[in-house]
Amino acid sequence: MDTTKFVQLFGEILAPDTARVKAATAALKAEYYHLPESLSILLQLLVSDESISIRQLAATQARSLVPKHWRALPAGQKPQIRHHVLQKTLGEEQQLLRHASARVITAIAKIDFQDGQWPDLFDILVQAAGSQNPRHREVGTYILFTSIEAMGENVTAKIPQLLEVFGKTIGDTQSAEVKINSMLGLSRIAILVDSEDDEASLQKVQDLIPQMVVILKQAIDAGDEDRTTQCFEVFQTLLGCDSAVLNKHFKNLLQFMTSIAADSDNDEDARTQALSFLIQSVRYRKLKVQALRIGEQLTLKSLEIVTEMGEADASDEDVTTGRSALMLIDVLAESLPPSQVVVPLLHNLGPYVNSPDPDRRKAGILALGTVVEGAPDFINTQMHEILPLVLRLFDDGEDKVRRAALDTIMRLAEDLAEDLGNEHAKLIPALVKHIDTAMRQLAGPDDKKNLDTIKACCNAIDALVDGLEPEVIKDYLPELVPRLSRLFTHPDYKTKSAAIGALGATAASAEEAFSPYFEQTMNSLSDYVRIKDSEEELDLRCTTCDAMGAMALAVGAKPFQRYVRPLMEATEEGLHLDHPKLRETSFLFWGNMAKVYKDEFKPFLEGVVKAIFESLESEESELDVELGEEAADLVGKEITVGGKKVKVSAIGDDDLVEAGDIEDLDSMGDDDGDDSDWADLQTITAVAQEKEIAVEVVGDILTHVTRHYIPYIDKTMEIVLPLTEHSYEGVRRAAIATLYRLYAAVWALQPEEIQKWKPGLPLQQKPTDEVVKLGEIITTATIALWGEEEDRATVTEVNRNLAATLKLTGPALIASPSTMKPFSETLLSILTKKHPCQLDIGPLDSSSSPDELDPGVVESSEYDQLILDTALDVVVSLSHALGPSFAEFYKLVEKPLLRFASGSEAYERSTAVGTIAECIKGMEAAVTPYTSSLFKILMHRLNDEDAGTKSNAAFAVGLLIANTKDEKEIGRHFNTVLAKLEPLLQTEEARMKDNAAGCVSRMVRRYQNKVPLQAVVPALVGVLPLKEDWEENEPVWETIVHLYSAGEPTILGLTPQLLPILEQVLGPPEEQLNEKARQQVVEMVKFVHSKQPQMVRKYPGLVNIVRG
Repeated sequence: MDTTKFVQLFGEILAPDTARVKAATAALKAEYYHLPESLSILLQLLVSDESISIRQLAATQARSLVPKHWRALPAGQKPQIRHHVLQKTLGEEQQLLRHASARVITAIAKIDFQDGQWPDLFDILVQAAGSQNPRHREVGTYILFTSIEAMGENVTAKIPQLLEVFGKTIGDTQSAEVKINSMLGLSRIAILVDSEDDEASLQKVQDLIPQMVVILKQAIDAGDEDRTTQCFEVFQTLLGCDSAVLNKHFKNLLQFMTSIAADSDNDEDARTQALSFLIQSVRYRKLKVQALRIGEQLTLKSLEIVTEMGEADASDEDVTTGRSALMLIDVLAESLPPSQVVVPLLHNLGPYVNSPDPDRRKAGILALGTVVEGAPDFINTQMHEILPLVLRLFDDGEDKVRRAALDTIMRLAEDLAEDLGNEHAKLIPALVKHIDTAMRQLAGPDDKKNLDTIKACCNAIDALVDGLEPEVIKDYLPELVPRLSRLFTHPDYKTKSAAIGALGATAASAEEAFSPYFEQTMNSLSDYVRIKDSEEELDLRCTTCDAMGAMALAVGAKPFQRYVRPLMEATEEGLHLDHPKLRETSFLFWGNMAKVYKDEFKPFLEGVVKAIFESLESEESELDVELGEEAADLVGKEITVGGKKVKVSAIGDDDLVEAGDIEDLDSMGDDDGDDSDWADLQTITAVAQEKEIAVEVVGDILTHVTRHYIPYIDKTMEIVLPLTEHSYEGVRRAAIATLYRLYAAVWALQPEEIQKWKPGLPLQQKPTDEVVKLGEIITTATIALWGEEEDRATVTEVNRNLAATLKLTGPALIASPSTMKPFSETLLSILTKKHPCQLDIGPLDSSSSPDELDPGVVESSEYDQLILDTALDVVVSLSHALGPSFAEFYKLVEKPLLRFASGSEAYERSTAVGTIAECIKGMEAAVTPYTSSLFKILMHRLNDEDAGTKSNAAFAVGLLIANTKDEKEIGRHFNTVLAKLEPLLQTEEARMKDNAAGCVSRMVRRYQNKVPLQAVVPALVGVLPLKEDWEENEPVWETIVHLYSAGEPTILGLTPQLLPILEQVLGPPEEQLNEKARQQVVEMVKFVHSKQPQMVRKYPGLVNIVRG
């Protein structure tokens, strides 16, 4: 090897001439870097060259070549190389070069450790870390840190000695770098410590955390941004370790980070990093944070920080303290119960929204909008107070306050569309007024202030109209359509897009009422269907196609017919324009066409399915990532990053760093810890998002074009099934939902007699072999996903689909003997709040109180409550599917159900009691063994302070009395129940009258002789007709018909009072009575007519019934 030429070429890399640099780099890669001697020369340059730049470059190149060539160097040379590199590093003055050289030592040491070489290195480094020379301490502690990072569990045996070293060096009084290196090393040790088997090491790490806090505070006070960032990274690392590492100091640490974030004298970067730590703490240690009851403090401190936002919008992408504080409020609302976040926020909102300072008014209304998504149900209960406040600030004199109020309206509309829609008479005129005002004041195409207002109002309309009924929205069409249409020609693309999106949503809500505006709107938008000359045009094309799809759903198949083929062609073209959103738009448009045209969509089906399948089958491995030797065991395999599979390759020549790429390796960490290695991969989440949309559209198409879709079912299963294991939770959710839609669609293709399932196992009516096979595949995939899934929304989606499918198809889905055990275990883990998605990344510590430690008695956030609610829906559907045989399964769920029914939260009690009622209904007489325990809880709930719980208890008690065979228990409670029901029959709240009437009717029907009919029957008839819970019409009218048939005097005497009621229940809406009850009531009318025709003739509706 020509050493002189190598050194000459290497020096060329630093030349101020791009052509020379590229030529030299290419020559080095092609002629030298594949030879072991190149590493030897680089190491010589590292220790001997006079140029710092050459030595720096030599270090970066050598580090990359060590894994390739170190073992190939002559054994006789290695001791000298090790000695020279280490000694040169210990004496190096330049930190950048010192750290680069330290990384070379680490790379060599990692290989030597595996080969049993360089045994004295550890002792040398320990000695250096304790040296009187600060420079030696800096190098020693840094290499110890990088060695732990690189070797991982291979240094476990050295942990006690390392802790002793870092325990001393973390208190270094001369060098801040030594203290930072010590923190870095301790953070890597914390990852390795086994909290159960090595309590001594755990204790030492815990004891050093207060010193780490002091070091962070010193770095912040000194304004040292680099060291501040390193300290925060250490705490983020500790947060990801075994929870025992931080639990001892967790509350103090949260309060410290809060104080850093709240202090406006601190550097903004330090404050945002403190807020980032708090966000991650709440997100991943929510149970611990909840047990500490620190949510209120975090919320109110964040609210105060939001006042610093000034003119900035909440939607801006720049990371600032104010926006980070809003994000923390958002995560708090999502993760903790309303009592710890939303309630204190609302209690403290007054001084903000009523302040003369516009920044405080803005902060208050922004914070209010931010918590909506996390606690929509609670916010809805406060809407009567919230909405006037929002509307008042929407008319504020300050533009930034008005914009913040508009942002809150948008958030309310997105999460509470139906409820906010009830306030349309206040909201839509206000939005129209602000659009008109902004249009009048518009100073030109660059008037950002007014354009932002117009866009925000359009976006708010887009969200708001989704909750409006067609008969409501039609009255606003003359106001909305002309205004929005005028904006279609505005020069600002985003303004056009916002207006088109709003009009599309308006059309979808208006349905047929939009027809008079349809043709003109389509003509106005036609120019945007094919535009493609810029990113802005492609974005506008997306919005336009989305809006047209919504209009197709509104006006129906015939009016839209002439637009179908050109739009199908345009959307097919959109797949090839290298715009991910446009591909999603194409898929969504096809799904809408399938909904509108159903079987008539067949001509397009083959091409559509082919394109969607191609998207779903894309390998997601176009990018190769070189992770270095630390990922050697992954070489040739695929890992998943950001929803995309990435193929890992070994180090190649391209991994070698050119001169312009030299950077501070201190900020990099080791190969596998460097975020920059992954920076270019973040955009690939768009591929996963496309798959999410694509698989959802598959569900739409197979649901609406089922018979023509049959040839594609096997391929659909082949493609969609693996997506239940995709790394992106959105794809997993969409995949599992589509599989269940496929099962329901195939189920509906069976003969009608098979579809009419009967409850219980073994199956009394077996489905076709195809359905059985499909069900087994889907349940296998469900169990694999359901039990281990950590994403709450995905578990909720599984619950919803299971509940709906069991309700539709009965027990066939769970008929396999191998299904029930894992099915039961997962469902029980959710009901006991021990499912992976309900837990922190580690257990709570033993210092918490028993109540804090038991997840089952901890108040839930609304997100967590939704998981429970949908799991209870599964229990209900299961009880109906299994019928009396559900009694065995009830043994498993009885304890959590009774606990929820006795809980402190009214909503939880109400839901649990309603679930118990449905279980009784499903079990029928098989409920008998549980009669005593059920009466005990239900009698308490009949006195509940919550109206919904009390109403559900009346429903449940009636079903229990109607079904149980335990006469003794019924006798004990019968008269008490009657007494408790009497006031309920007079209560106009929460379906109370209806459920009480149903309960009384069931009691009369089964134990007529025990009921004082002369008092009870008039009271029962007095609450008719039922207005809220029509399901209870069945027992009510069955009982009344039975009494009539028996000639019971009291009911006969009430005939004049009953006849107008009968006319109402037999009239519209027909859903008041099911088929069985309707037949009984009709027969009763005919019976009364046969006895008293003159009385019946007073009611035309009844006369028509008699004439038949």
